Amino acid sequence: MEIVWQTPAHPAQKQDYIFHNGKRHVRPYYFEFVSHVNKRWEGKTIVDLFAQEFRGRSRDYYESAVKCGRIQVDGENVPVSYIVKRCQKISHFLHRHEPPVMAWDVDILQNEPDVLTVCKPASVPVHPCGQYRKNTVLGILQAEYGLAPLYPIHRLDRLVSGLLIMAKNPAKADVFRQHIEAGLLQKQYVAKVAGVFPEGEQVVDANVDYNAREGRSTAEVGIANGDVTLKGKAACTKFTRISTNGTHSIVLCEPVTGRTHQIRVHLQCTGHPIANDMLYLSDNVVDRSTFGTTADRAAALSGSSPETSCENHNEEYKYCSEDFSIDPMCTHCPNLAPNGYDGHEEGLWLHCVRYTGPDWVYECPYPDWASLS
Repeated sequence: MEIVWQTPAHPAQKQDYIFHNGKRHVRPYYFEFVSHVNKRWEGKTIVDLFAQEFRGRSRDYYESAVKCGRIQVDGENVPVSYIVKRCQKISHFLHRHEPPVMAWDVDILQNEPDVLTVCKPASVPVHPCGQYRKNTVLGILQAEYGLAPLYPIHRLDRLVSGLLIMAKNPAKADVFRQHIEAGLLQKQYVAKVAGVFPEGEQVVDANVDYNAREGRSTAEVGIANGDVTLKGKAACTKFTRISTNGTHSIVLCEPVTGRTHQIRVHLQCTGHPIANDMLYLSDNVVDRSTFGTTADRAAALSGSSPETSCENHNEEYKYCSEDFSIDPMCTHCPNLAPNGYDGHEEGLWLHCVRYTGPDWVYECPYPDWASLS
């Protein structure tokens, strides 16, 4: 079989997707990852570079990949002892497996000459990042509707659902950018939180400090003085209860600033975290089962090894191995999902419903979970 190596320039297509058990999978494909030797890498052997900088695979794998030409320098095969030089192009040819996402549609809300708005489903990233490339909002819109290029004007975390606004050209994207930088946008979200949220507007004004290594934020409440320095960025969110059933509350969230996980960590500050947000549920919650299913199991299970977290799920992802070619060098085959995927894709109970600018308003319907019975 002749291998066709894809690059980021290759568009996603309808036939790239496989649907199974309520999830959207991407058919594994051959892909060229490209990087360039930086100052820290310079002077290392090609195998040492990969073994030290990309620890997701074994040293034995990297030695084999170099020997068979799956790892190249400036488009040429090199020996395992080859020492890399500054700015050289390093290519790693992989059989790429993307994590699945929930198989919900990306519903188009408004399709204007310069603007597209959609309802982003939870679990789907907006744009290519990490292991995701085709299993993204941009990839799905390109594959299913031929809509490209698109320029998202704001971001939604992977587990968050709701309104996503995209410009269809750089000029319109720049207009939105100017509105954002001038502070002319108002944002509204709804969240389903634990407990009975207080009546009246509640304002949380607390710095947010995001720890990229841990993948979570902390809120810093207090005033910086000579002894204490607040590390986080200034952040403010307004909350208003919409309804409650005594166990959960639906809360309107209006972030004044836009920090990573701001709404989630500010709701934690109120004592009413999002009811299925395992990353920010309070430590003093006795029975977390009353708060619904978990939404961020990847964070909760981050201590699991890939071998352990895959053991119970391998059979599920071997179901359609006949639908794609097994690569003898691939560390994920014959599974459809990549190693380390834990099989859980619940969405967070946080949904973007409205963006308002100087002369425009875009809205998204409320999700089903926002109706308390």
